Amino acid sequence: MRRTLPLLPQMRRRDVLLGMGAAGAASALPRHLAAQTPSLTMWWWGEQELPGLQAFVEESIAGYDAAQVSSMLQDTSVVISQFQTAAAAGSPPDLQYLWNGIYHMESVWFGYVKALNGLMDEGILRDSNPTVLSNFRGNTYRTGWYPLPMFILYNKDLFDRAGLDADAPPLVWEDFLDACDKLKSAGIAPFGGGAQDGYWAEWYVTHAFAQTIDTVGEAVELFIGDKDFRDPRYHEHWTRLQELRELGFLNDEISSIELYPGIDLVPAGRLAMSMSIGTRLLEDSNATGGRVGAMVLPTFGQGALAGRPIVDMQGLGIAEGSSEPEAAAAFLEYLNSPERLEAFYRLTGWLPASNRFDASLIENEAVAGMWRSWNTDNQITNVTNLMPGQFYEQAAIPTGQQVAQGSMTGEEAGDLAARVAQEWRDFNPDLVELYQEWVEDLSV
Repeated sequence: MRRTLPLLPQMRRRDVLLGMGAAGAASALPRHLAAQTPSLTMWWWGEQELPGLQAFVEESIAGYDAAQVSSMLQDTSVVISQFQTAAAAGSPPDLQYLWNGIYHMESVWFGYVKALNGLMDEGILRDSNPTVLSNFRGNTYRTGWYPLPMFILYNKDLFDRAGLDADAPPLVWEDFLDACDKLKSAGIAPFGGGAQDGYWAEWYVTHAFAQTIDTVGEAVELFIGDKDFRDPRYHEHWTRLQELRELGFLNDEISSIELYPGIDLVPAGRLAMSMSIGTRLLEDSNATGGRVGAMVLPTFGQGALAGRPIVDMQGLGIAEGSSEPEAAAAFLEYLNSPERLEAFYRLTGWLPASNRFDASLIENEAVAGMWRSWNTDNQITNVTNLMPGQFYEQAAIPTGQQVAQGSMTGEEAGDLAARVAQEWRDFNPDLVELYQEWVEDLSV
């Protein structure tokens, strides 16, 4: 089973716009021109996460005359299955939204997604930041569309109240524990969020597990059995969570509320720090008059990835079964043109993935400051996008939840993770072999 991604607050406030979008400029073309113009279909996702994206898609289609493009916004629950079903039946869309890592790599292994090398301009493809998780056997299968920086959101007013320097958040674990102690002494819940739906546990692994490894390929080695979660190094992240719970630094309601209500506690002034994502930062900054900041989880681990900013990436690709792959590639290049990158920011208030975007256009200082720190050569990708579905559901989620509530130790979490990884290997030898190949592209 594949994991279901969390529904963001915007999805709860509005209906999912599932159905065919505007056909764009093609409908206005004279019939003799339309007959000579390639026709493309684009299935996409993201309005649920980033309101304004639908306006960008529709405006882009309306302004494009090299092909007739029709679009469909997909529901969160069918982004993967609907595409795979259509691809297996030989009728996929030309262009498909693709989540990062295993969420599209599985379709690559099925032969449903086309390699973009040699099909797109190599410079445009590289600058779109598809991430290393889009590579297999030396080929790249996605363009980046928009980034999802992942960080620790903190409330500067609460830092001030506890006598902390809000402009210099802690960088190492010892200083982090000292800051948590001062916050607690001031009557402020230091760190946490909402783990009831499980996604907080996933995000904790994103930030903390990365500190124990040197490459993202090393994470895969734990799943395929070359390394072992029972090694103290590889379950230290859960031991550190146990430490936070035992010191009383987690918020009391962490086990009884869900991910996004938990994040809301930070701008509301009821929690000093929680894990968050970039698409929320503008709203939270505006709600607090700019009194929130973004920080990397302070370091405890000795891995080469420790202390580095994390940026996940949403992306787009071309179906192997597309009848117009060259036209589809040209449309992806068009979406990465300077005019379209600027339009993306204008219509969504958020940043496109491409390095070719003019970051001087960013108006909000909190967003601009975060992006200066996160959009660097030092950034890393989200390691949880490598997890087999069975491991995600039976190990990554319950470990974080149970350690946070005090019913499991970090060492016991490592034992559970090792056992689930072994069970996955036993039942999926073919996937193990593909993961072993994938390591070669990831261990760089």
